[in-house]
Amino acid sequence: MPPQLYHLAAFLVSAVVVLISTPIVKKIGLKSGRVDMPGGRKVHQRPMVRLGGVSIFLGALVALLTVWGLGGFGYLPPDKEYEIWGLTFGGLGFFLIGLADDLFGLPALVRLLLQAIVAGCAWQVGVQIDFLTVPFLGLVSLPVWINLPITIIWLVGMANAINWIDGLDGLAAGVSGIAAVVMLVVSLFMNQPAAALIAAALAGGALGFLRYNFNPAQIFMGDGGAYYMGFTLAGVGVVGLVKSVTTVAVLLPYLILAVPILDMSAVILDRLRHGKSPFVADKRHLHHRLLNAGLSHRLTVLFIYALTLWVGSLALAFSNIPSGVAYAVGATALLSYMSWQVRKHARQ
Repeated sequence: MPPQLYHLAAFLVSAVVVLISTPIVKKIGLKSGRVDMPGGRKVHQRPMVRLGGVSIFLGALVALLTVWGLGGFGYLPPDKEYEIWGLTFGGLGFFLIGLADDLFGLPALVRLLLQAIVAGCAWQVGVQIDFLTVPFLGLVSLPVWINLPITIIWLVGMANAINWIDGLDGLAAGVSGIAAVVMLVVSLFMNQPAAALIAAALAGGALGFLRYNFNPAQIFMGDGGAYYMGFTLAGVGVVGLVKSVTTVAVLLPYLILAVPILDMSAVILDRLRHGKSPFVADKRHLHHRLLNAGLSHRLTVLFIYALTLWVGSLALAFSNIPSGVAYAVGATALLSYMSWQVRKHARQ
C-alpha cells in the first residue's frame, strides 16, 4: 500500500473513533457529575462535560495502532518509529496530567512540574530542538545544556498555549485541527512520514471532535484534550520540521502555531505589566477581546480560524510546496473578508 494511504487511514480512523466515542464519554460524564459549571470568566451558560479529551486521545491512539497493525510502520527507519511511540507516550503523560486536573484540580505549579518531567522524558527519546536559527549565522547546533531547557519550554509552553485558547466552543479544536493538517502536508513534503502520521491522527481527532464541540458545544475537551493536542503539535514540529537541517524548516512550526504562541505571549506580558501573576486566569485573551468588541461567539471563532489558516498558508508558501503561494493568496483573501466582517460587526 502506498505510504500516503496510511496517513489517510490514520486521519479517517481517528475521526471515526472520536465521532463514535464522544457521545459515550458525554453520557458517562453527565452520569458521574463531571461537568464544568458556568460563571466567572467562562462564557458557557449551562453545565458542560469537559472530558472530550478522552475521545481525542483514544482516536489518535487507535489510529496509530491500526496503521501499525496494517504494517504502516514497516517502511520507517527504526529511529523514526521510536519517535512515534515517544511522542505517543509523551502525549499520554500530558493527557493524564490534564485529566487529573479536570477531575480533581491541580495547583498550577504542580501541573508545570509534571509537564516538565514528561517533556524531559520526551527529550530523552529524541524529541529535541537541536538547532536554532540565528540571524546572519544560519543554523546553530545547540549543546545538551541548552537544547534540553529549550525543548522543555517549547513542549510545555505549547501545551499550555492550546489550553489557554480553549475558551470558546470549537476554538482550540479548530485551531489545532488546522495546524495539524498544515503540519501533515509540510511533513510529507519534507519527507518526514513518521511526523506526518502523528499529525494525520491528531487532525482527524480534532476535526472529528468539532462535530460536538463547535458552537453551540455539546461537550468540552477539557485540560486533558488541550494539553495532549498542544504537546503533540509541538512534538510533531520538532521531529518533523525542526530536525530538518534547513533554515526554513526550522522556522515552520513557530509560524504554523503563531496564533496560540502570540496570544499566550501577549497575555503573559500584559499580566506582568499590570503586576499580576502570569498564571492567574483573566479575560485578556484575543477571543475575550473580540467578544468584548461586540463580535458574536461564532464570528470570533471563525476569525481566529482564518488567522490560523493564513499563517499556515504562509508556511506552505515558504516551504516551496507546489501551489503554496496560491494557497497563501487564497488564505489572505479569506482573512481580508473575515477582517471586514469583524469591522462590520464590532461596536462603533
